[in-house]
Formats: sequence, structure tokens, C-alpha cells
Amino acid sequence: MTDKNVAIRLTGLTRTFGSVTAVDGVDLEIAEGEFFSMLGPSGSGKTTVLRLIAGFEQPTSGTVSLFGEDVTSTPPFDRDVNTVFQDYALFPHMTVLDNVAYGLRVRGVGRRERRERARAALASVRLDHVADRKPTQLSGGQRQRVALARATVVEPKVLLLDEPLGALDMKLREQMQVELKQIQRDLGITFIFVTHDQEEALTLSDRIAVFNAGRIEQLGTPFELYEKPSSRFVADFVGTSNLFDVETSREVLGRPGHHSLRPEKLVVGPAAPTEPGTRSVTGSVVEAIYLGSGVRLVIDLDSGTRITALQQNTGGRVHESHGDRVHVSWREADVVVLDDAPIGEQNDTPSRTIRAVGAR
Repeated sequence: MTDKNVAIRLTGLTRTFGSVTAVDGVDLEIAEGEFFSMLGPSGSGKTTVLRLIAGFEQPTSGTVSLFGEDVTSTPPFDRDVNTVFQDYALFPHMTVLDNVAYGLRVRGVGRRERRERARAALASVRLDHVADRKPTQLSGGQRQRVALARATVVEPKVLLLDEPLGALDMKLREQMQVELKQIQRDLGITFIFVTHDQEEALTLSDRIAVFNAGRIEQLGTPFELYEKPSSRFVADFVGTSNLFDVETSREVLGRPGHHSLRPEKLVVGPAAPTEPGTRSVTGSVVEAIYLGSGVRLVIDLDSGTRITALQQNTGGRVHESHGDRVHVSWREADVVVLDDAPIGEQNDTPSRTIRAVGAR
């Protein structure tokens, strides 16, 4: 991307806390108007990077640039960014309207103008009808939208969101994911979203940076990360994968190296398909778990390897059950080559274990 399209540029960004390196030489460019997510487990460095962008932390080394301006030493209140936290931090004694207008009040905006702008911000999140209520009178989803209105009313160039949906139940989170994406499109500003929930990141993002041990493990679109993970960590963390080490790759896949294969790419049935470019092995069903939208099958292959397959619920179909003998097939093109090898396997050390890793 060209310099004029870059909202955030991080160069050699490092942050240490004593002997702990929380962020380890991160280089990253985030485009203007992009919905960008930083995804990773607890302790991976994603929240520290967000705090460095906001100015709440100072880097040990490296720089933070906002729209071409070096803001590494600029205090938070002088950066054209705003932050939405998981706990919303609404003032309980203020009305919803006064909560949204608070940032404008601090900036010295006149009472009439700030109330007009606050009402417009509430309308943008479809909450203008609750302007006179207190936060305690709202649902969790409504409080989340009030926090968004308060953050956007000051018209920041970048909005930082630190796991803002983490306190919501699953159904409400799904609803808020749709609303959050729509709000971002309507506002047209850069959103930087921190989450440990891979499904949430895939749903919302234009691009995702997967963090591990203070570094970016892989950067790409949701499609790229899911379909072509570059490492065992990404294949393990983003979605559900069958991970194959050196020995089991040879035995099951018939190829050398380390690989992953998504459960939904597997076809399970009483007979092997005959299409060119496919491979098939036999095994026995250990568990058949009904999920509503599909059935998860845990299968012990005759080679001694255990894998997981996912069959979609197509209606009326009788799925395999415990003890059934089955053929497990896949297209060779669906096998993903992993660039890295885990510690202990670089020298072709065999392992009999394949993990079907569940979504986080």
C-alpha cells in the first residue's frame, strides 16, 4: 500500500517488562478504512501492541506512526485515536446522552453542539431513543453500542477495540459482530480489533495478524489464514485442523513433511470415491457427535492415527455411528503444507499423535 493509504505503521516495535519480551520486533502496516484484527491467545502480545498504538504504553524500541506522523512519544490524549474497552467504562450517574457527549465536553465543545453531535452518534448506532436513560437501564448490547458512540463522536481517525464483545453471551456477540461491521462501514474509519476468538476475527476482519509469543506468526485475509495456514500454530489456533507430523504424513497422506487437513474437507462413507486427485484410507468411527448443523466424527484409522471429520447436516441423511467401518477421503489439493516443524521433530523424529484441535 502507498504511504498515503497507511493509517498505522509499526516499525521494529518492541516492549519488554523486565526479563519478559511482550512484543518482539513487530513490523506492521494497517490501511486507512480497514477493519484489522489482532488475534492470539492470552500473553501473545496483541493487547500490548494495541496499548502501544494508543499511547498507554511506551515501546522499549521501535516507532509508531499515525497517518505518516511519528507519534511514538506523543501522549494518548494528543493522538487521533480512541479506545473501546471490554468493560465499556460508562459513567453510571450520567444519562446515555451525557456519556456520549463527555469526550466533546472535555475538548471544550459548546453544550448545544456537543448534544447535537452526541444525538447524531447515538442515531448512528440506532440508540437515539434511549438518550435519557442511565446505563444500568440498558442491555449489554446497548451499553456496547453506547460505548461505540462515545468513542466515535469525537471523530477519531482510528478506533481501537480491546475485546469489546468479551462480556456478552454467545447470541448477543453474534448479533453485535454484524452490527459492529456495519458501523465500521458506515463510519469509514480504521478499526483495530483485539480478540482471542478466532471465529470473531474471521467474521469481522478485512485482514488478521495472528500473534504468538510477541511476534506476528501470519498476516493475511480470513480466507488466506484459514485455507493456507503457514505454520502448525496458525493451523491449530485458527479453526479446527487435523495436524500431521512427519511419520503420520507419510502413513496417511503419502507425502513427506508436516501438513494440516480441515475436518470439513474430509468425506466419510462406506466406499472410496474414484475421482482423480483424491486419496482414501479406512478406519472405524469412535464417536459421532451431533452438532445440529452437522455431525463431528472421530475416526481411528487402520494405521493407528485418530482424525476428526465434519459432515454437514443436509437433511434426512443417516450419518455414520460408533463402530462403523468407513472410508475417509479427501482431495490432494486440500492438504496444506506447513512451513515449520515443532521442536523435537526437525530431525524427522516420529510421533504417533495427531490432534484434532477444537475451535477456541
